[in-house]
Amino acid sequence: MKHNLGKGILYTIIQCRSKANTADTMKNLLREHKRTLILSSIITLLPLFAGLCLWNILPDVLVAHWNIHGEPDGYMSKAALIFGLPLFMLAMHWFCVLMVSLEKKNRDNSQLIKVMLWVVPIISVICGAVIYAFACGILLNVGFIITAAAGLLLAAVGFYLPRCKQNRTIGIRLPWTLASEENWEKTHRMAGAVWVAGGLLITVTSPLANLLVMLGILLVMILIPAVYSFRYAKKTT
Repeated sequence: MKHNLGKGILYTIIQCRSKANTADTMKNLLREHKRTLILSSIITLLPLFAGLCLWNILPDVLVAHWNIHGEPDGYMSKAALIFGLPLFMLAMHWFCVLMVSLEKKNRDNSQLIKVMLWVVPIISVICGAVIYAFACGILLNVGFIITAAAGLLLAAVGFYLPRCKQNRTIGIRLPWTLASEENWEKTHRMAGAVWVAGGLLITVTSPLANLLVMLGILLVMILIPAVYSFRYAKKTT
């Protein structure tokens, strides 16, 4: 009985310390990236403000989704889309901030965090612009825009991957990279070049507006670093 009580008290103390460390890490992240977080949050909500300005021009039902051929196949009411999409994006933005803050080692990944903090805001603005332009009768190649933007984002992430320090929330988190700091560094250095090249290739092929082409390139971008990390681990053990 006493043994179980002692284990329970110890577990409670560990949990409290863990929560305290998480809170401290969150505070440090907010303090260090305060301006970026405020600005990126405002930009994430820009489609909401734009939608209110265009309220009388927009139809009651808006296209909210396109299929792989660039054809509309999903619709939402004006109010649900104008308010719902930006607020959902803002929630996703802060969820990413929370996940990053859970890892104390991310204090050494300041540059990559700055890039990651802009991913959701950029997606929010692009989605809002495409949806409102289409609703206003402006013909757009939606597949081209989304693919080109995705390629540029992936290339930007790839540029900063070699600077990513070992952690459990950002980067290529494989059993071999997490088990060896040397494997992590080698894999991310190589993966950075692969992701930059792959992202630019996706952008170059974006006029094809072919989702299968983009997914094929993305699959290669994921597999090459994974295979390299595995082979490097086997080579060094």
